[in-house]
Amino acid sequence: IDILLVEDNEADIKITLRAFGKAKIKNNISIVRDGQESLSYMFRQNEYADRPQFSYPDMIVLDISLPKLTGFEVLEALKKDDKLKVIPVVMLTSSKDDEDIIRSYRDGAVSFIQKPVDYQEFEKTVDGFNLYWHTLNKLPKLK
Repeated sequence: IDILLVEDNEADIKITLRAFGKAKIKNNISIVRDGQESLSYMFRQNEYADRPQFSYPDMIVLDISLPKLTGFEVLEALKKDDKLKVIPVVMLTSSKDDEDIIRSYRDGAVSFIQKPVDYQEFEKTVDGFNLYWHTLNKLPKLK
């Protein structure tokens, strides 16, 4: 699966990449570090205008707390676009707020995953994530 990881915290990026790297199923992961950059990537603007080099991801893993635009603002913009709204967005965040969970699903996220504090738990989460998205679920392919 080609995943766009939208995360601004370098430590969280490293932990996420390490957990995905150790997983039994491998993914191709591209990284953007703020909400505006994620929309530039998805809408093929600015440095991401070269469509062949930057293909659409199969899935977006999106943090809520981001610079420039929040994860909620990014989610809202993606779900308003007729082409991009079919791409599954998974919220991956440290938030424990019930309102964030409700808003994520209401605005079109397909999953809400809380970042575990314990790294071994996070590895188990990634393995479960991979099992579901690679084996059980079918993803749309955008061109």
